[in-house]
Amino acid sequence: MDVLRPPLIRIGGRVYRKNLIQEQPFPHEEEEEFCAGPGDCVDEPCDAFVVEETERGFQSRLEVPSPLYKYIIGKKGETKKRLETETRTSISIPKPGVEGEIVITGQQRSGVISARTRLEVLLDSFRRRQPFTHFLSLPLNQPAIQQSFLHFKEEVLHKCSKDHGVSSSLFQNPAKLHLTIGTLVLLNEQEIQRACDLLQQCKEDFVDQITGGQPLTVEVAGVEYMNDDPAMTDVLYAKVHMKDGSDRLQVLADQLVERFVASGLMLKEWDRVKLHATVMNTLFRKDPTEERNNTMPGKSSFKERESFNGQNILKLFENFHFGEVQLDSVHLSQRFSSDASGYYATSGQLCFS
Repeated sequence: MDVLRPPLIRIGGRVYRKNLIQEQPFPHEEEEEFCAGPGDCVDEPCDAFVVEETERGFQSRLEVPSPLYKYIIGKKGETKKRLETETRTSISIPKPGVEGEIVITGQQRSGVISARTRLEVLLDSFRRRQPFTHFLSLPLNQPAIQQSFLHFKEEVLHKCSKDHGVSSSLFQNPAKLHLTIGTLVLLNEQEIQRACDLLQQCKEDFVDQITGGQPLTVEVAGVEYMNDDPAMTDVLYAKVHMKDGSDRLQVLADQLVERFVASGLMLKEWDRVKLHATVMNTLFRKDPTEERNNTMPGKSSFKERESFNGQNILKLFENFHFGEVQLDSVHLSQRFSSDASGYYATSGQLCFS
């Protein structure tokens, strides 16, 4: 990570830079020891999972998406062997690419509990490092908004193209204009279905009450930058607010995130969802196919982002009016995808009306 461009944290409306702390690197991170030995984990609580007694001892079953099997196996199978040796258990893993349950068996209940606990900690650690695969979105790609956005792009390039770093490749694909509510890592069809089911449950529990079963009319107007220095902008976004002045959209977004975080399908990043529609992003400059034409899934370009000077854009287009939108659904959108309309392909959808 570039020490001159540390990550930013928003607290109480202010933006702070998070300075990096030098950490001691550890080789073979996937083989990290979470317990020194089986005796250290005898008293592990197991209220969160079931340990069954069998004729040969005890067993516990754990549903794990197949992309995570490799982290349990480790380099040359060493992680799995170590866990089995230290907990005196046997760990059965389905074949690569085959969805199924991991089964932990052992003669001692405490050993099975220890192995299960250590596996869950290991899997949680590596799941957090996976790039997100889906996100909850509110489409803003209605024709009138797209036309206004293209006009905004034309005017910016006409008036600010000589500013450092400004180029046509920075602009969002108009067909993919959206609000992001939150991101998810969904690694198999079962997890995708869980997210779809939860979305429908949210509709029954609180969405209908917030929306009244009607679309939400929002206004997209004004631009703002994401970081703390407008001369080194990475993300420029359009601001979005309810036309009636209420906070219903904010409440809806916050409650959706709260419910998905509670389910374990989403990680909590902020106290409140920041409602914004990205219009320019320096990630597009490095790899214009990512998030736009989506021809190179998974490729990251964070290491070499080149900022642009957004001072003139902010001054000239501070109050640019993109238009009004009728928001009528929340999509479970697939990253690196497109549907027939050019928007992100949808795995599931929550309709307001």
